[in-house]
Amino acid sequence: MGRHQSSGAQTGSVLRARLALLALLCSILVPLLLAGLRSVLWALVGIAGLALAAVGVWWTLAHTGALRVLGLVLSVTAPLTVLSLYSASGMLGPACLSLALWMLAVVSARTALAPPRAVAERVEAPHDPWLVMNPRSGGGKVERFGLVDKARAAGARVVLLDGHQDVVGLARQAVAEGADLLGVAGGDGTQALVAEVAARHDVPFAVIPAGTRNHFALDLGLDRDDPAAALQALTDGVELRVDLGFAADRVFVNNASFGTYASVVADPAYRDAKLHTTLRTLPGLLTGEDAPGLRIRAGPTHVGALQALLVSNNPYLRAVDAARPGRRERLDSGLLGVLGVRVANTAQAARLVRGARSGAVMRLRADEVVVDADTADIAVGIDGEYVVLPTPVVCRTAPGVLRVHVPRHRAGRPVTGAPADWRRVARLARAGLPRSRRRAPTAEPDADRERGGRPGGALRARGDGLG
Repeated sequence: MGRHQSSGAQTGSVLRARLALLALLCSILVPLLLAGLRSVLWALVGIAGLALAAVGVWWTLAHTGALRVLGLVLSVTAPLTVLSLYSASGMLGPACLSLALWMLAVVSARTALAPPRAVAERVEAPHDPWLVMNPRSGGGKVERFGLVDKARAAGARVVLLDGHQDVVGLARQAVAEGADLLGVAGGDGTQALVAEVAARHDVPFAVIPAGTRNHFALDLGLDRDDPAAALQALTDGVELRVDLGFAADRVFVNNASFGTYASVVADPAYRDAKLHTTLRTLPGLLTGEDAPGLRIRAGPTHVGALQALLVSNNPYLRAVDAARPGRRERLDSGLLGVLGVRVANTAQAARLVRGARSGAVMRLRADEVVVDADTADIAVGIDGEYVVLPTPVVCRTAPGVLRVHVPRHRAGRPVTGAPADWRRVARLARAGLPRSRRRAPTAEPDADRERGGRPGGALRARGDGLG
């Protein structure tokens, strides 16, 4: 049966790879067939609009007064003008269709290259589970979903936080008293503290998504809209082995952010007035004397003059910003994800449309990253919690040290995907074709197989962007 399942999975990957290539080809042919060579001109118009919008966003964030107002206007009017020109010329429909096809191509490519997920085995229910719950997290989700009563009905000991207890001390005491599972109903910061105790004592850990964002729960496949469903891990669960990240001696389950975002979060006014505080402090952090000027070392890679840096526990598929960094393809790669940004002027902001080739954005994967600055201490946002650490800060990963129990049947779906490597997609798409229709297999092994099943595992650091 396992062989049939493996064969079926391989066939599905091949079909998705062929769909990806077909969609990619169609995304190019659609505008060419409908507009001929004029489509190249319209593509340049679209790129110019994106560049102007990027400049507008930069002026809005990095400056004050009239230039900020002009930037806000430009960031809105530039894309609207491009859409109006496309509509007037009859190119809006083809452009939208081409974009949709390109998105389909990328999604199909990522899922085609995704490694097969290990089948998690059902585990015995814990005899003495212990849960700590923060009644203030997520606007009162603990009370709203009746988590205390439901957890006790499942046989768990429950401790409610009042804001003054030592969470780490409580978790250690629970282990000393015989707890065979530690769990948290709260935010990512509290989860990280208890997760470290669980990993240190090799005790299973459970996540109840009762916080505001709960990125960790999202990537575990848990339903953040129904935190009570996660309690099924206490009675009908499976075990996953996941990594933990460390910034110096501080553990994180999601990410550690350095530079602008961490400095903004450090402002006491941030919690009550996030947007106003961000707009007030960013100009000084981006172009003024308060600009952080971060430096990193990751294996052979050395990069300086970074304004913002995000080090994540496993790489994100995409990164919108430090507060909403997207999704992780897996939590057991044994690697950190690193995203750095360096935009010092208007020209560099305009080049952001080139992505990794712009020279303003750096992405890499490494098992250890050293973050340094010209100051003795540096502000760090660890899973949303502000701390100050002495420089240099060594960030590292601890592969597979955390045993996480999750419900056997989860409503949410973990991310299944990998970066869209089009050479590998093409090789996969040719699989199964008659030999006369494809080249003989090359001696180059599959990238993941070469690294023992862990993407990037043979490399200490791999990246692109800020070279």
